[in-house]
Amino acid sequence: MFELNSKMNDERIEEIGENHVATSAKTPLRADAFAISDEEKINKIQESVKDILHTLGMDLEDDSIQGTPKRVAKAFVNEIFMGLNPANMPKASTFDNNYNYGEMLVEKNIVVYSTCEHHLLPIIGRAHVAYISNGKVIGLSKMNRIVEYFAKRPQVQERLTMQVVQAMQEALGTDDVACVIDAKHLCVNSRGIKDIESSTVTSEFGGKFKEKETKKEFLQYLQMETNF
Repeated sequence: MFELNSKMNDERIEEIGENHVATSAKTPLRADAFAISDEEKINKIQESVKDILHTLGMDLEDDSIQGTPKRVAKAFVNEIFMGLNPANMPKASTFDNNYNYGEMLVEKNIVVYSTCEHHLLPIIGRAHVAYISNGKVIGLSKMNRIVEYFAKRPQVQERLTMQVVQAMQEALGTDDVACVIDAKHLCVNSRGIKDIESSTVTSEFGGKFKEKETKKEFLQYLQMETNF
């Protein structure tokens, strides 16, 4: 078992979690995060889930729940948190902009399924990503895959938005990238304040998208207010 950082008392931990505060712009991974294989991780997580369910009082001999620890472990490693493993980073293939398209390209309504790192509850919403070519273009599906990759990890929405933009900028060799995400957090909707109507909107604007007119044009594509 590990011990929590002694500098972080229970009150501070609760404050960060309830206010959904990120403590790092990068996903906080240990240096030895990939020292063991995915199969080893599944086996270890399976035992941890068994312990949780047993502690909650569940009968692990019941046919319905007997396979739950293995199912949860496999889902964590292979699906829900697959974006933690850099081996799963999509290859962001780019092509020369031979047709000299010089306006912004916007990919709207990319589905976001992520997990709040404070309560391990779902974040569900839509991402809208745009860029202006600097000589390179990227396959449309790659934009979806980049969003999916960074979403499939314990996240805070602000960090996710920044990571999508940074990955697109690196792939395209331009700062002219923007991302807006509108999502519901089940840690807000299903527990705590239990507000089922509220959603969270975050944005990251790079290069030309920081300019008022370009930002306004992008947000008009999304039919959103321009009060960022």
